[in-house]
This record gives sequence, C-alpha cells and structure tokens, in this order.
Amino acid sequence: MPSFDIVSEIDRGEIDNAINQARKELASRFDFKGSTAKIEWQKNEIDLSAEDGSRLKALEEILVGKLAKRNVDLRNIERKPPAISPLGHATQKIVIKQGIEGEKAKEITKAIKANTAKVQCALQEMQIRVTGKKRDDLQEVIAFVRAKDFGVALYFKNFRD
Repeated sequence: MPSFDIVSEIDRGEIDNAINQARKELASRFDFKGSTAKIEWQKNEIDLSAEDGSRLKALEEILVGKLAKRNVDLRNIERKPPAISPLGHATQKIVIKQGIEGEKAKEITKAIKANTAKVQCALQEMQIRVTGKKRDDLQEVIAFVRAKDFGVALYFKNFRD
C-alpha cells in the first residue's frame, strides 16, 4: 500500500550557515564594535547575549534575518522572552523545534481524517505516517495539508508505492 511521512524538520546545516553569517555580520557592524555580544548554538537552542536590551534586539533581528534568507521556516523557531539583568546584561534563548509534538500531531491527523476517509494516519515518533490504497488519495492529502496552516513547517518524505 502506498504511504508517506509528514515530518517537521529543519536542516541543521542551514541553521549553522545562518549562525555563521550572523556572527560575521556581528563582527563587522559598527554598532557592535567593542561589544561582548555573542551567538552560541547547542543542540536545538541558540543563546544570544549582549550588554543591553537594544543590542540584544538588534542581534535577534540579524539572526532571524539570516535564518529567513537561508530558507529556514520561522514557524519552527520559538523565541523566548529576553532576560535583562538589573546591571543591564541581556540574554535570550531561541529554541529550534524538530518533529511534530503530540497535540499538533493529533490536530493534523484529525483534520486529515475529516477531509479524507480513504486514508489511515499513524503517529510514529515525531512524524505522521499516512497510508492509503491509491496514490491519488495520498496526493489529495498532501494538497490538503499544504493548503492548511497548522502553525509548524510540514514536509513530506518517504513516498512509497
């Protein structure tokens, strides 16, 4: 039976390239000369730090701009509120969401089943496996999911006949 997977993944290479570009711009910008502002990346989290809130905001704009230019879907980027200390030092965490979480997966499968009764959906780890009898049914599901916004970036892979 034909099947495919609905996933929500961001290419780590593109994130790495965007961060490196943001670091280069940070080093060359006049308003950041002599600044201790920095961008650090660990696993699925980007840490921004700067001397004050205004520089932190500019640093965030640089990073988000570079991510957008590298075609990283910003729906999978969660910006935490900045933490500004009484001395003025500011930090912010940006979380990269990978995979489809439980509630979002249930919402997507419910919408697919309401639209098309000819397919079965199963949650496997952080992705949704859609199985049907005909390739045309699966293509209808892909068109439906692309047309509807679920608040996360969705991609289709492992299409099998």
